[in-house]
Amino acid sequence: MRRRRLLQAGLAVAGSAFGAAGGAQFTAPQPPALTRGSRIAALAPGTWLDPADPLLDQLSQRCAAEGWELLRPPGLHQRWHWFAGTDAHRHAALQQAWLDPRVDALFYVGAGWGSARVLEAGWRCPASPRWCLGFSDCSALLLAQWAAGSVGGVHGWFGRDAAGWQRLVALLQHRPVAPLQGFPVQGGVARGPLVVSNLTIATSLIGTPWLPPLKGAILVLEDTGEAPYRIDRQLTQWRSSGLLDGVAGIGLGRFSWAEDDVLTGDFSMEEILLERLAPLGVPLVRNLPVGHGRPNLALPLGPQAELDGRSGQLRLLSA
Repeated sequence: MRRRRLLQAGLAVAGSAFGAAGGAQFTAPQPPALTRGSRIAALAPGTWLDPADPLLDQLSQRCAAEGWELLRPPGLHQRWHWFAGTDAHRHAALQQAWLDPRVDALFYVGAGWGSARVLEAGWRCPASPRWCLGFSDCSALLLAQWAAGSVGGVHGWFGRDAAGWQRLVALLQHRPVAPLQGFPVQGGVARGPLVVSNLTIATSLIGTPWLPPLKGAILVLEDTGEAPYRIDRQLTQWRSSGLLDGVAGIGLGRFSWAEDDVLTGDFSMEEILLERLAPLGVPLVRNLPVGHGRPNLALPLGPQAELDGRSGQLRLLSA
């Protein structure tokens, strides 16, 4: 994955609620809706933040327009090599924000790389619901949250796109959101809990307790900066490990990369995605507006959703 430019554009156990329910049957209420006066903690679980970057000021303004307060914990701009402080510092900041009763949501404002090191450092995600927003490298924390049986993780961003922000606000306020429209590839209708992630980050969690079971789930994947042969390698690992056995349906967001090493006869990105995934025989939709680029429309992890392989629509059944 590309480095800092990407930013710009609880440990689960075998008997966790998600695993015990076999995936598709597990449901739990979402965290309380954000209202005027709600407080949001900005966290950098991965790469360091540039203090001169206007990102946080812009986010503060957007939050203020909704009546929310964006909290900037002490040490938010620490730097340790390419991380936003040591693993212990980032772990402590996440734990403190999660356990603070005055905080209603966590926004992962720094991604890049390194979020999984917070899990390795000992982060144990409580099973209680908690709004947590992020994507890309922060997919590691969202997946670990869902694996621990905690709902409220949201795959998305708060960047410059107005439509994306409005959708995110609606989700956090328990208001309905429109279905996402993709391109239908393989027919059928799948229903199940939604699991959304960056493919490379999810692949890096294989063999750890932080990747939730996927049986019965609708899996939505995206990635950036990875050539088709690397996507092929990762999806082959997923197939060979049995992780995709029993998945209800698959949605594909953006898979963007620099086409600078293509030979005649090579697989295109679309070709390798479909060659690896279509044989699973489940509803399959591509080109969902999810992932790196615009718009990057928010999707929650955990709520029941429906993927229609005939119309190309992905819609939430509960939120």
